[in-house]
Amino acid sequence: MKWEKLLNNTRLRQSNRGEDARNDFESDFGRIIFSAAMRRMHDKTQVFPLTSDDNIHSRLTHSMEVMAIGHSLGIRICEDDNFAKTVSSDKIRLFREIPVLLKNACLVHDIGNPPFGHFGETVIQEYFRNFFARENAKENIGNKATNTLTLTEEEKEDFTLFDGNAQGFRVLTKLQILNDDFGLNLTYGTLASYTKYPNYGKTNNSIIAKKKRGVFQSEKVYLNKISEACGLGKEDKIIRHPLCYLMEAADSICYLVMDIEDGFNKGWYSFSEIKKHFDADAEIKNKIEKLEEDISNTRYGQEITKMVTFRIYLIDRLVKLASDNFHKNLPEILKGTYNKELIKDDEKGLEKSLMDFCIKKIFPNREITSLELTGHSVLTGLLDYYITFVFHKEQHYRKRAQSLISDSILRVAFVENKLLENSDIEMLPDYYKLRVIVDFISGMTDQFALNHYQKLSGQKIS
Repeated sequence: MKWEKLLNNTRLRQSNRGEDARNDFESDFGRIIFSAAMRRMHDKTQVFPLTSDDNIHSRLTHSMEVMAIGHSLGIRICEDDNFAKTVSSDKIRLFREIPVLLKNACLVHDIGNPPFGHFGETVIQEYFRNFFARENAKENIGNKATNTLTLTEEEKEDFTLFDGNAQGFRVLTKLQILNDDFGLNLTYGTLASYTKYPNYGKTNNSIIAKKKRGVFQSEKVYLNKISEACGLGKEDKIIRHPLCYLMEAADSICYLVMDIEDGFNKGWYSFSEIKKHFDADAEIKNKIEKLEEDISNTRYGQEITKMVTFRIYLIDRLVKLASDNFHKNLPEILKGTYNKELIKDDEKGLEKSLMDFCIKKIFPNREITSLELTGHSVLTGLLDYYITFVFHKEQHYRKRAQSLISDSILRVAFVENKLLENSDIEMLPDYYKLRVIVDFISGMTDQFALNHYQKLSGQKIS
């Protein structure tokens, strides 16, 4: 694996952006920032669905923080002389390319997540497992459709193994359509750094790059083209881009640490409870004792001040762990044989301790659980309505369904299938009919999904 290929600035379609002081990766950053998909993330769940609390993270604020950590990690690795020798590049070029590549990958890492957070992914997966089971039993769509559907097993798995990473790859490469089916037309380097699971085949929990289906059948040609150009292999032998490990670390650092701060801000536990949980970690215990030493209340007296200072300490420690592990394991990373997350490769087990706290104190909270169940009803209801309408035996139902779906999403599917832009949805193969429905629903914000479901179900009319 060669860094000259890994930092590939080629695009799926040759760019005509003209004279520009920015390099191609910096141009990618502008394309991402100004995209509609990026804007919609302000009303998508991080942990707390449908929250009106401005102090709590949305997908957008989470992604901005991940971007900041990714940028820091990029700077740290570029400062290392041995790394510069590995890349065979001067530091000026390194600092202009690698930190911004990481910013790009981190900023878009959740761009394909559906409404209602990771639970939304689970709802979609479960829906289609049940749907295709009914298909096999000839109980198709409430007996309202004219025939059973025609999909390959791999195409069915795109829905039963639905993942926000794969949807994000589709958003970036196609759904942000202008005049063609190349989406934002980002560089190969940015797209490869984003692709956490370069896999459109079977999943395998023992291989980090294949734990999930990170690319759909509809985009596998693009993945093969990108990975081959970046020297990552092709087809079933694709390995991760090295910068992907740092993007993954930035994401994990932010959601673990900031979820704990969010729960604290919600009043679900006190700082003393946090202190008690981490008492077995000598470094953390020492840090907290220093915070507690200030009895004058002039600096660390307020609980929120202690929490913020503790958060900064945790991030610093995890960033150092991630960058140290990246340097230490770079030969294996470049060969595709390193099979761990950077912050999980830790004898002291800080990541596990943070995750244990979240599992005990945050995720089971009644407020989260009840709103997730609301999300289940909304997503299941929307899928029911649109699948019933799109595959309905009566044409007037199919027409009405098409009129409600985003024109840009339909246009992508028509372009993919070499149909005219004003075609009817019924001209699409069954796989792409389902693809259009999931593209539309997964792109909704939490509030839009709720409102749209209420209108379709007759609960509200405006």
